[in-house]
Amino acid sequence: MTEPYYDNKAQYDRIRGYIIPGETIFAVYDCKGGGTGFVGITDRRIIFYDQAFLTKKKSMVSIPYNQIIGIASVDEGVIFQTSEITLLTAAGNYTFQFRGADKAHNAYSFIMNQLLGQAHPQLKG
Repeated sequence: MTEPYYDNKAQYDRIRGYIIPGETIFAVYDCKGGGTGFVGITDRRIIFYDQAFLTKKKSMVSIPYNQIIGIASVDEGVIFQTSEITLLTAAGNYTFQFRGADKAHNAYSFIMNQLLGQAHPQLKG
């Protein structure tokens, strides 16, 4: 297994504190824009730091893959030239603006592989 990618060691350490036994971190990306400070991507879920935008208090938010309905990427005529992806869930949409289109593309690819690797991810408990 390769080592997880991270932009900032302190953010990686924060995400690592929320990992359950058997869960593996793929990457921790620093985000830009208001609301989300950073996002962790594991083999089981997305974990992000909400800076009081969604929950009115600074919180770590987890979204298991079985709760993700879809993923969107802005298409401005050139494939994967955007640094933004949006997760579509039954509870609402969560947008992440990465520090580079390459990081957004890596996140998109890993999340899609996790979603497509499950027969019906939304039906699993």
